[in-house]
Amino acid sequence: MERLFIRFATLTAKIAGKPWTFIACLMIVLLWAVTGPIFGFSETWQLVINTGTTIITFLMVFLIQNTQNRDGAAMQAKLDELVYAVKRADARFIGIEHLTERELDKILEEVEHRAQEVHAGKPARAIKGRPAVRAEDVEAAQPRAATPAAERKPAARARRKAST
Repeated sequence: MERLFIRFATLTAKIAGKPWTFIACLMIVLLWAVTGPIFGFSETWQLVINTGTTIITFLMVFLIQNTQNRDGAAMQAKLDELVYAVKRADARFIGIEHLTERELDKILEEVEHRAQEVHAGKPARAIKGRPAVRAEDVEAAQPRAATPAAERKPAARARRKAST
């Protein structure tokens, strides 16, 4: 059911964003306006366009929001992966969309300040604060543990059996 809804929402959002869809809707409104004198600009005539546009708008909000939510989540996942993959990038930016408004504003202020400096000809600098540590860096910094003798003996026995 969810996949069917996703396909429907995506298709609807694509169609709604086309110029021809806008032109078709404009034509419907113009046709409605032209029929005003025919129906004497009655309340029923007005109710037709009001009800139709309200229902379509109400349903489209949910369909388009679903599409936007999925697109936004996919974009964040891709950006997080890029930040992770670029070793010089600050790993604190991974998952940044989950920060509070105040935390985001502080980071945005720093980023904008850095951008102004770059545009003024100054070299780029890191954002203030302690960068996040990547798991690979932590693992690489730890000394390799020696293999205990109990674990070495079964491997040695297996090699001796294989050679005989």
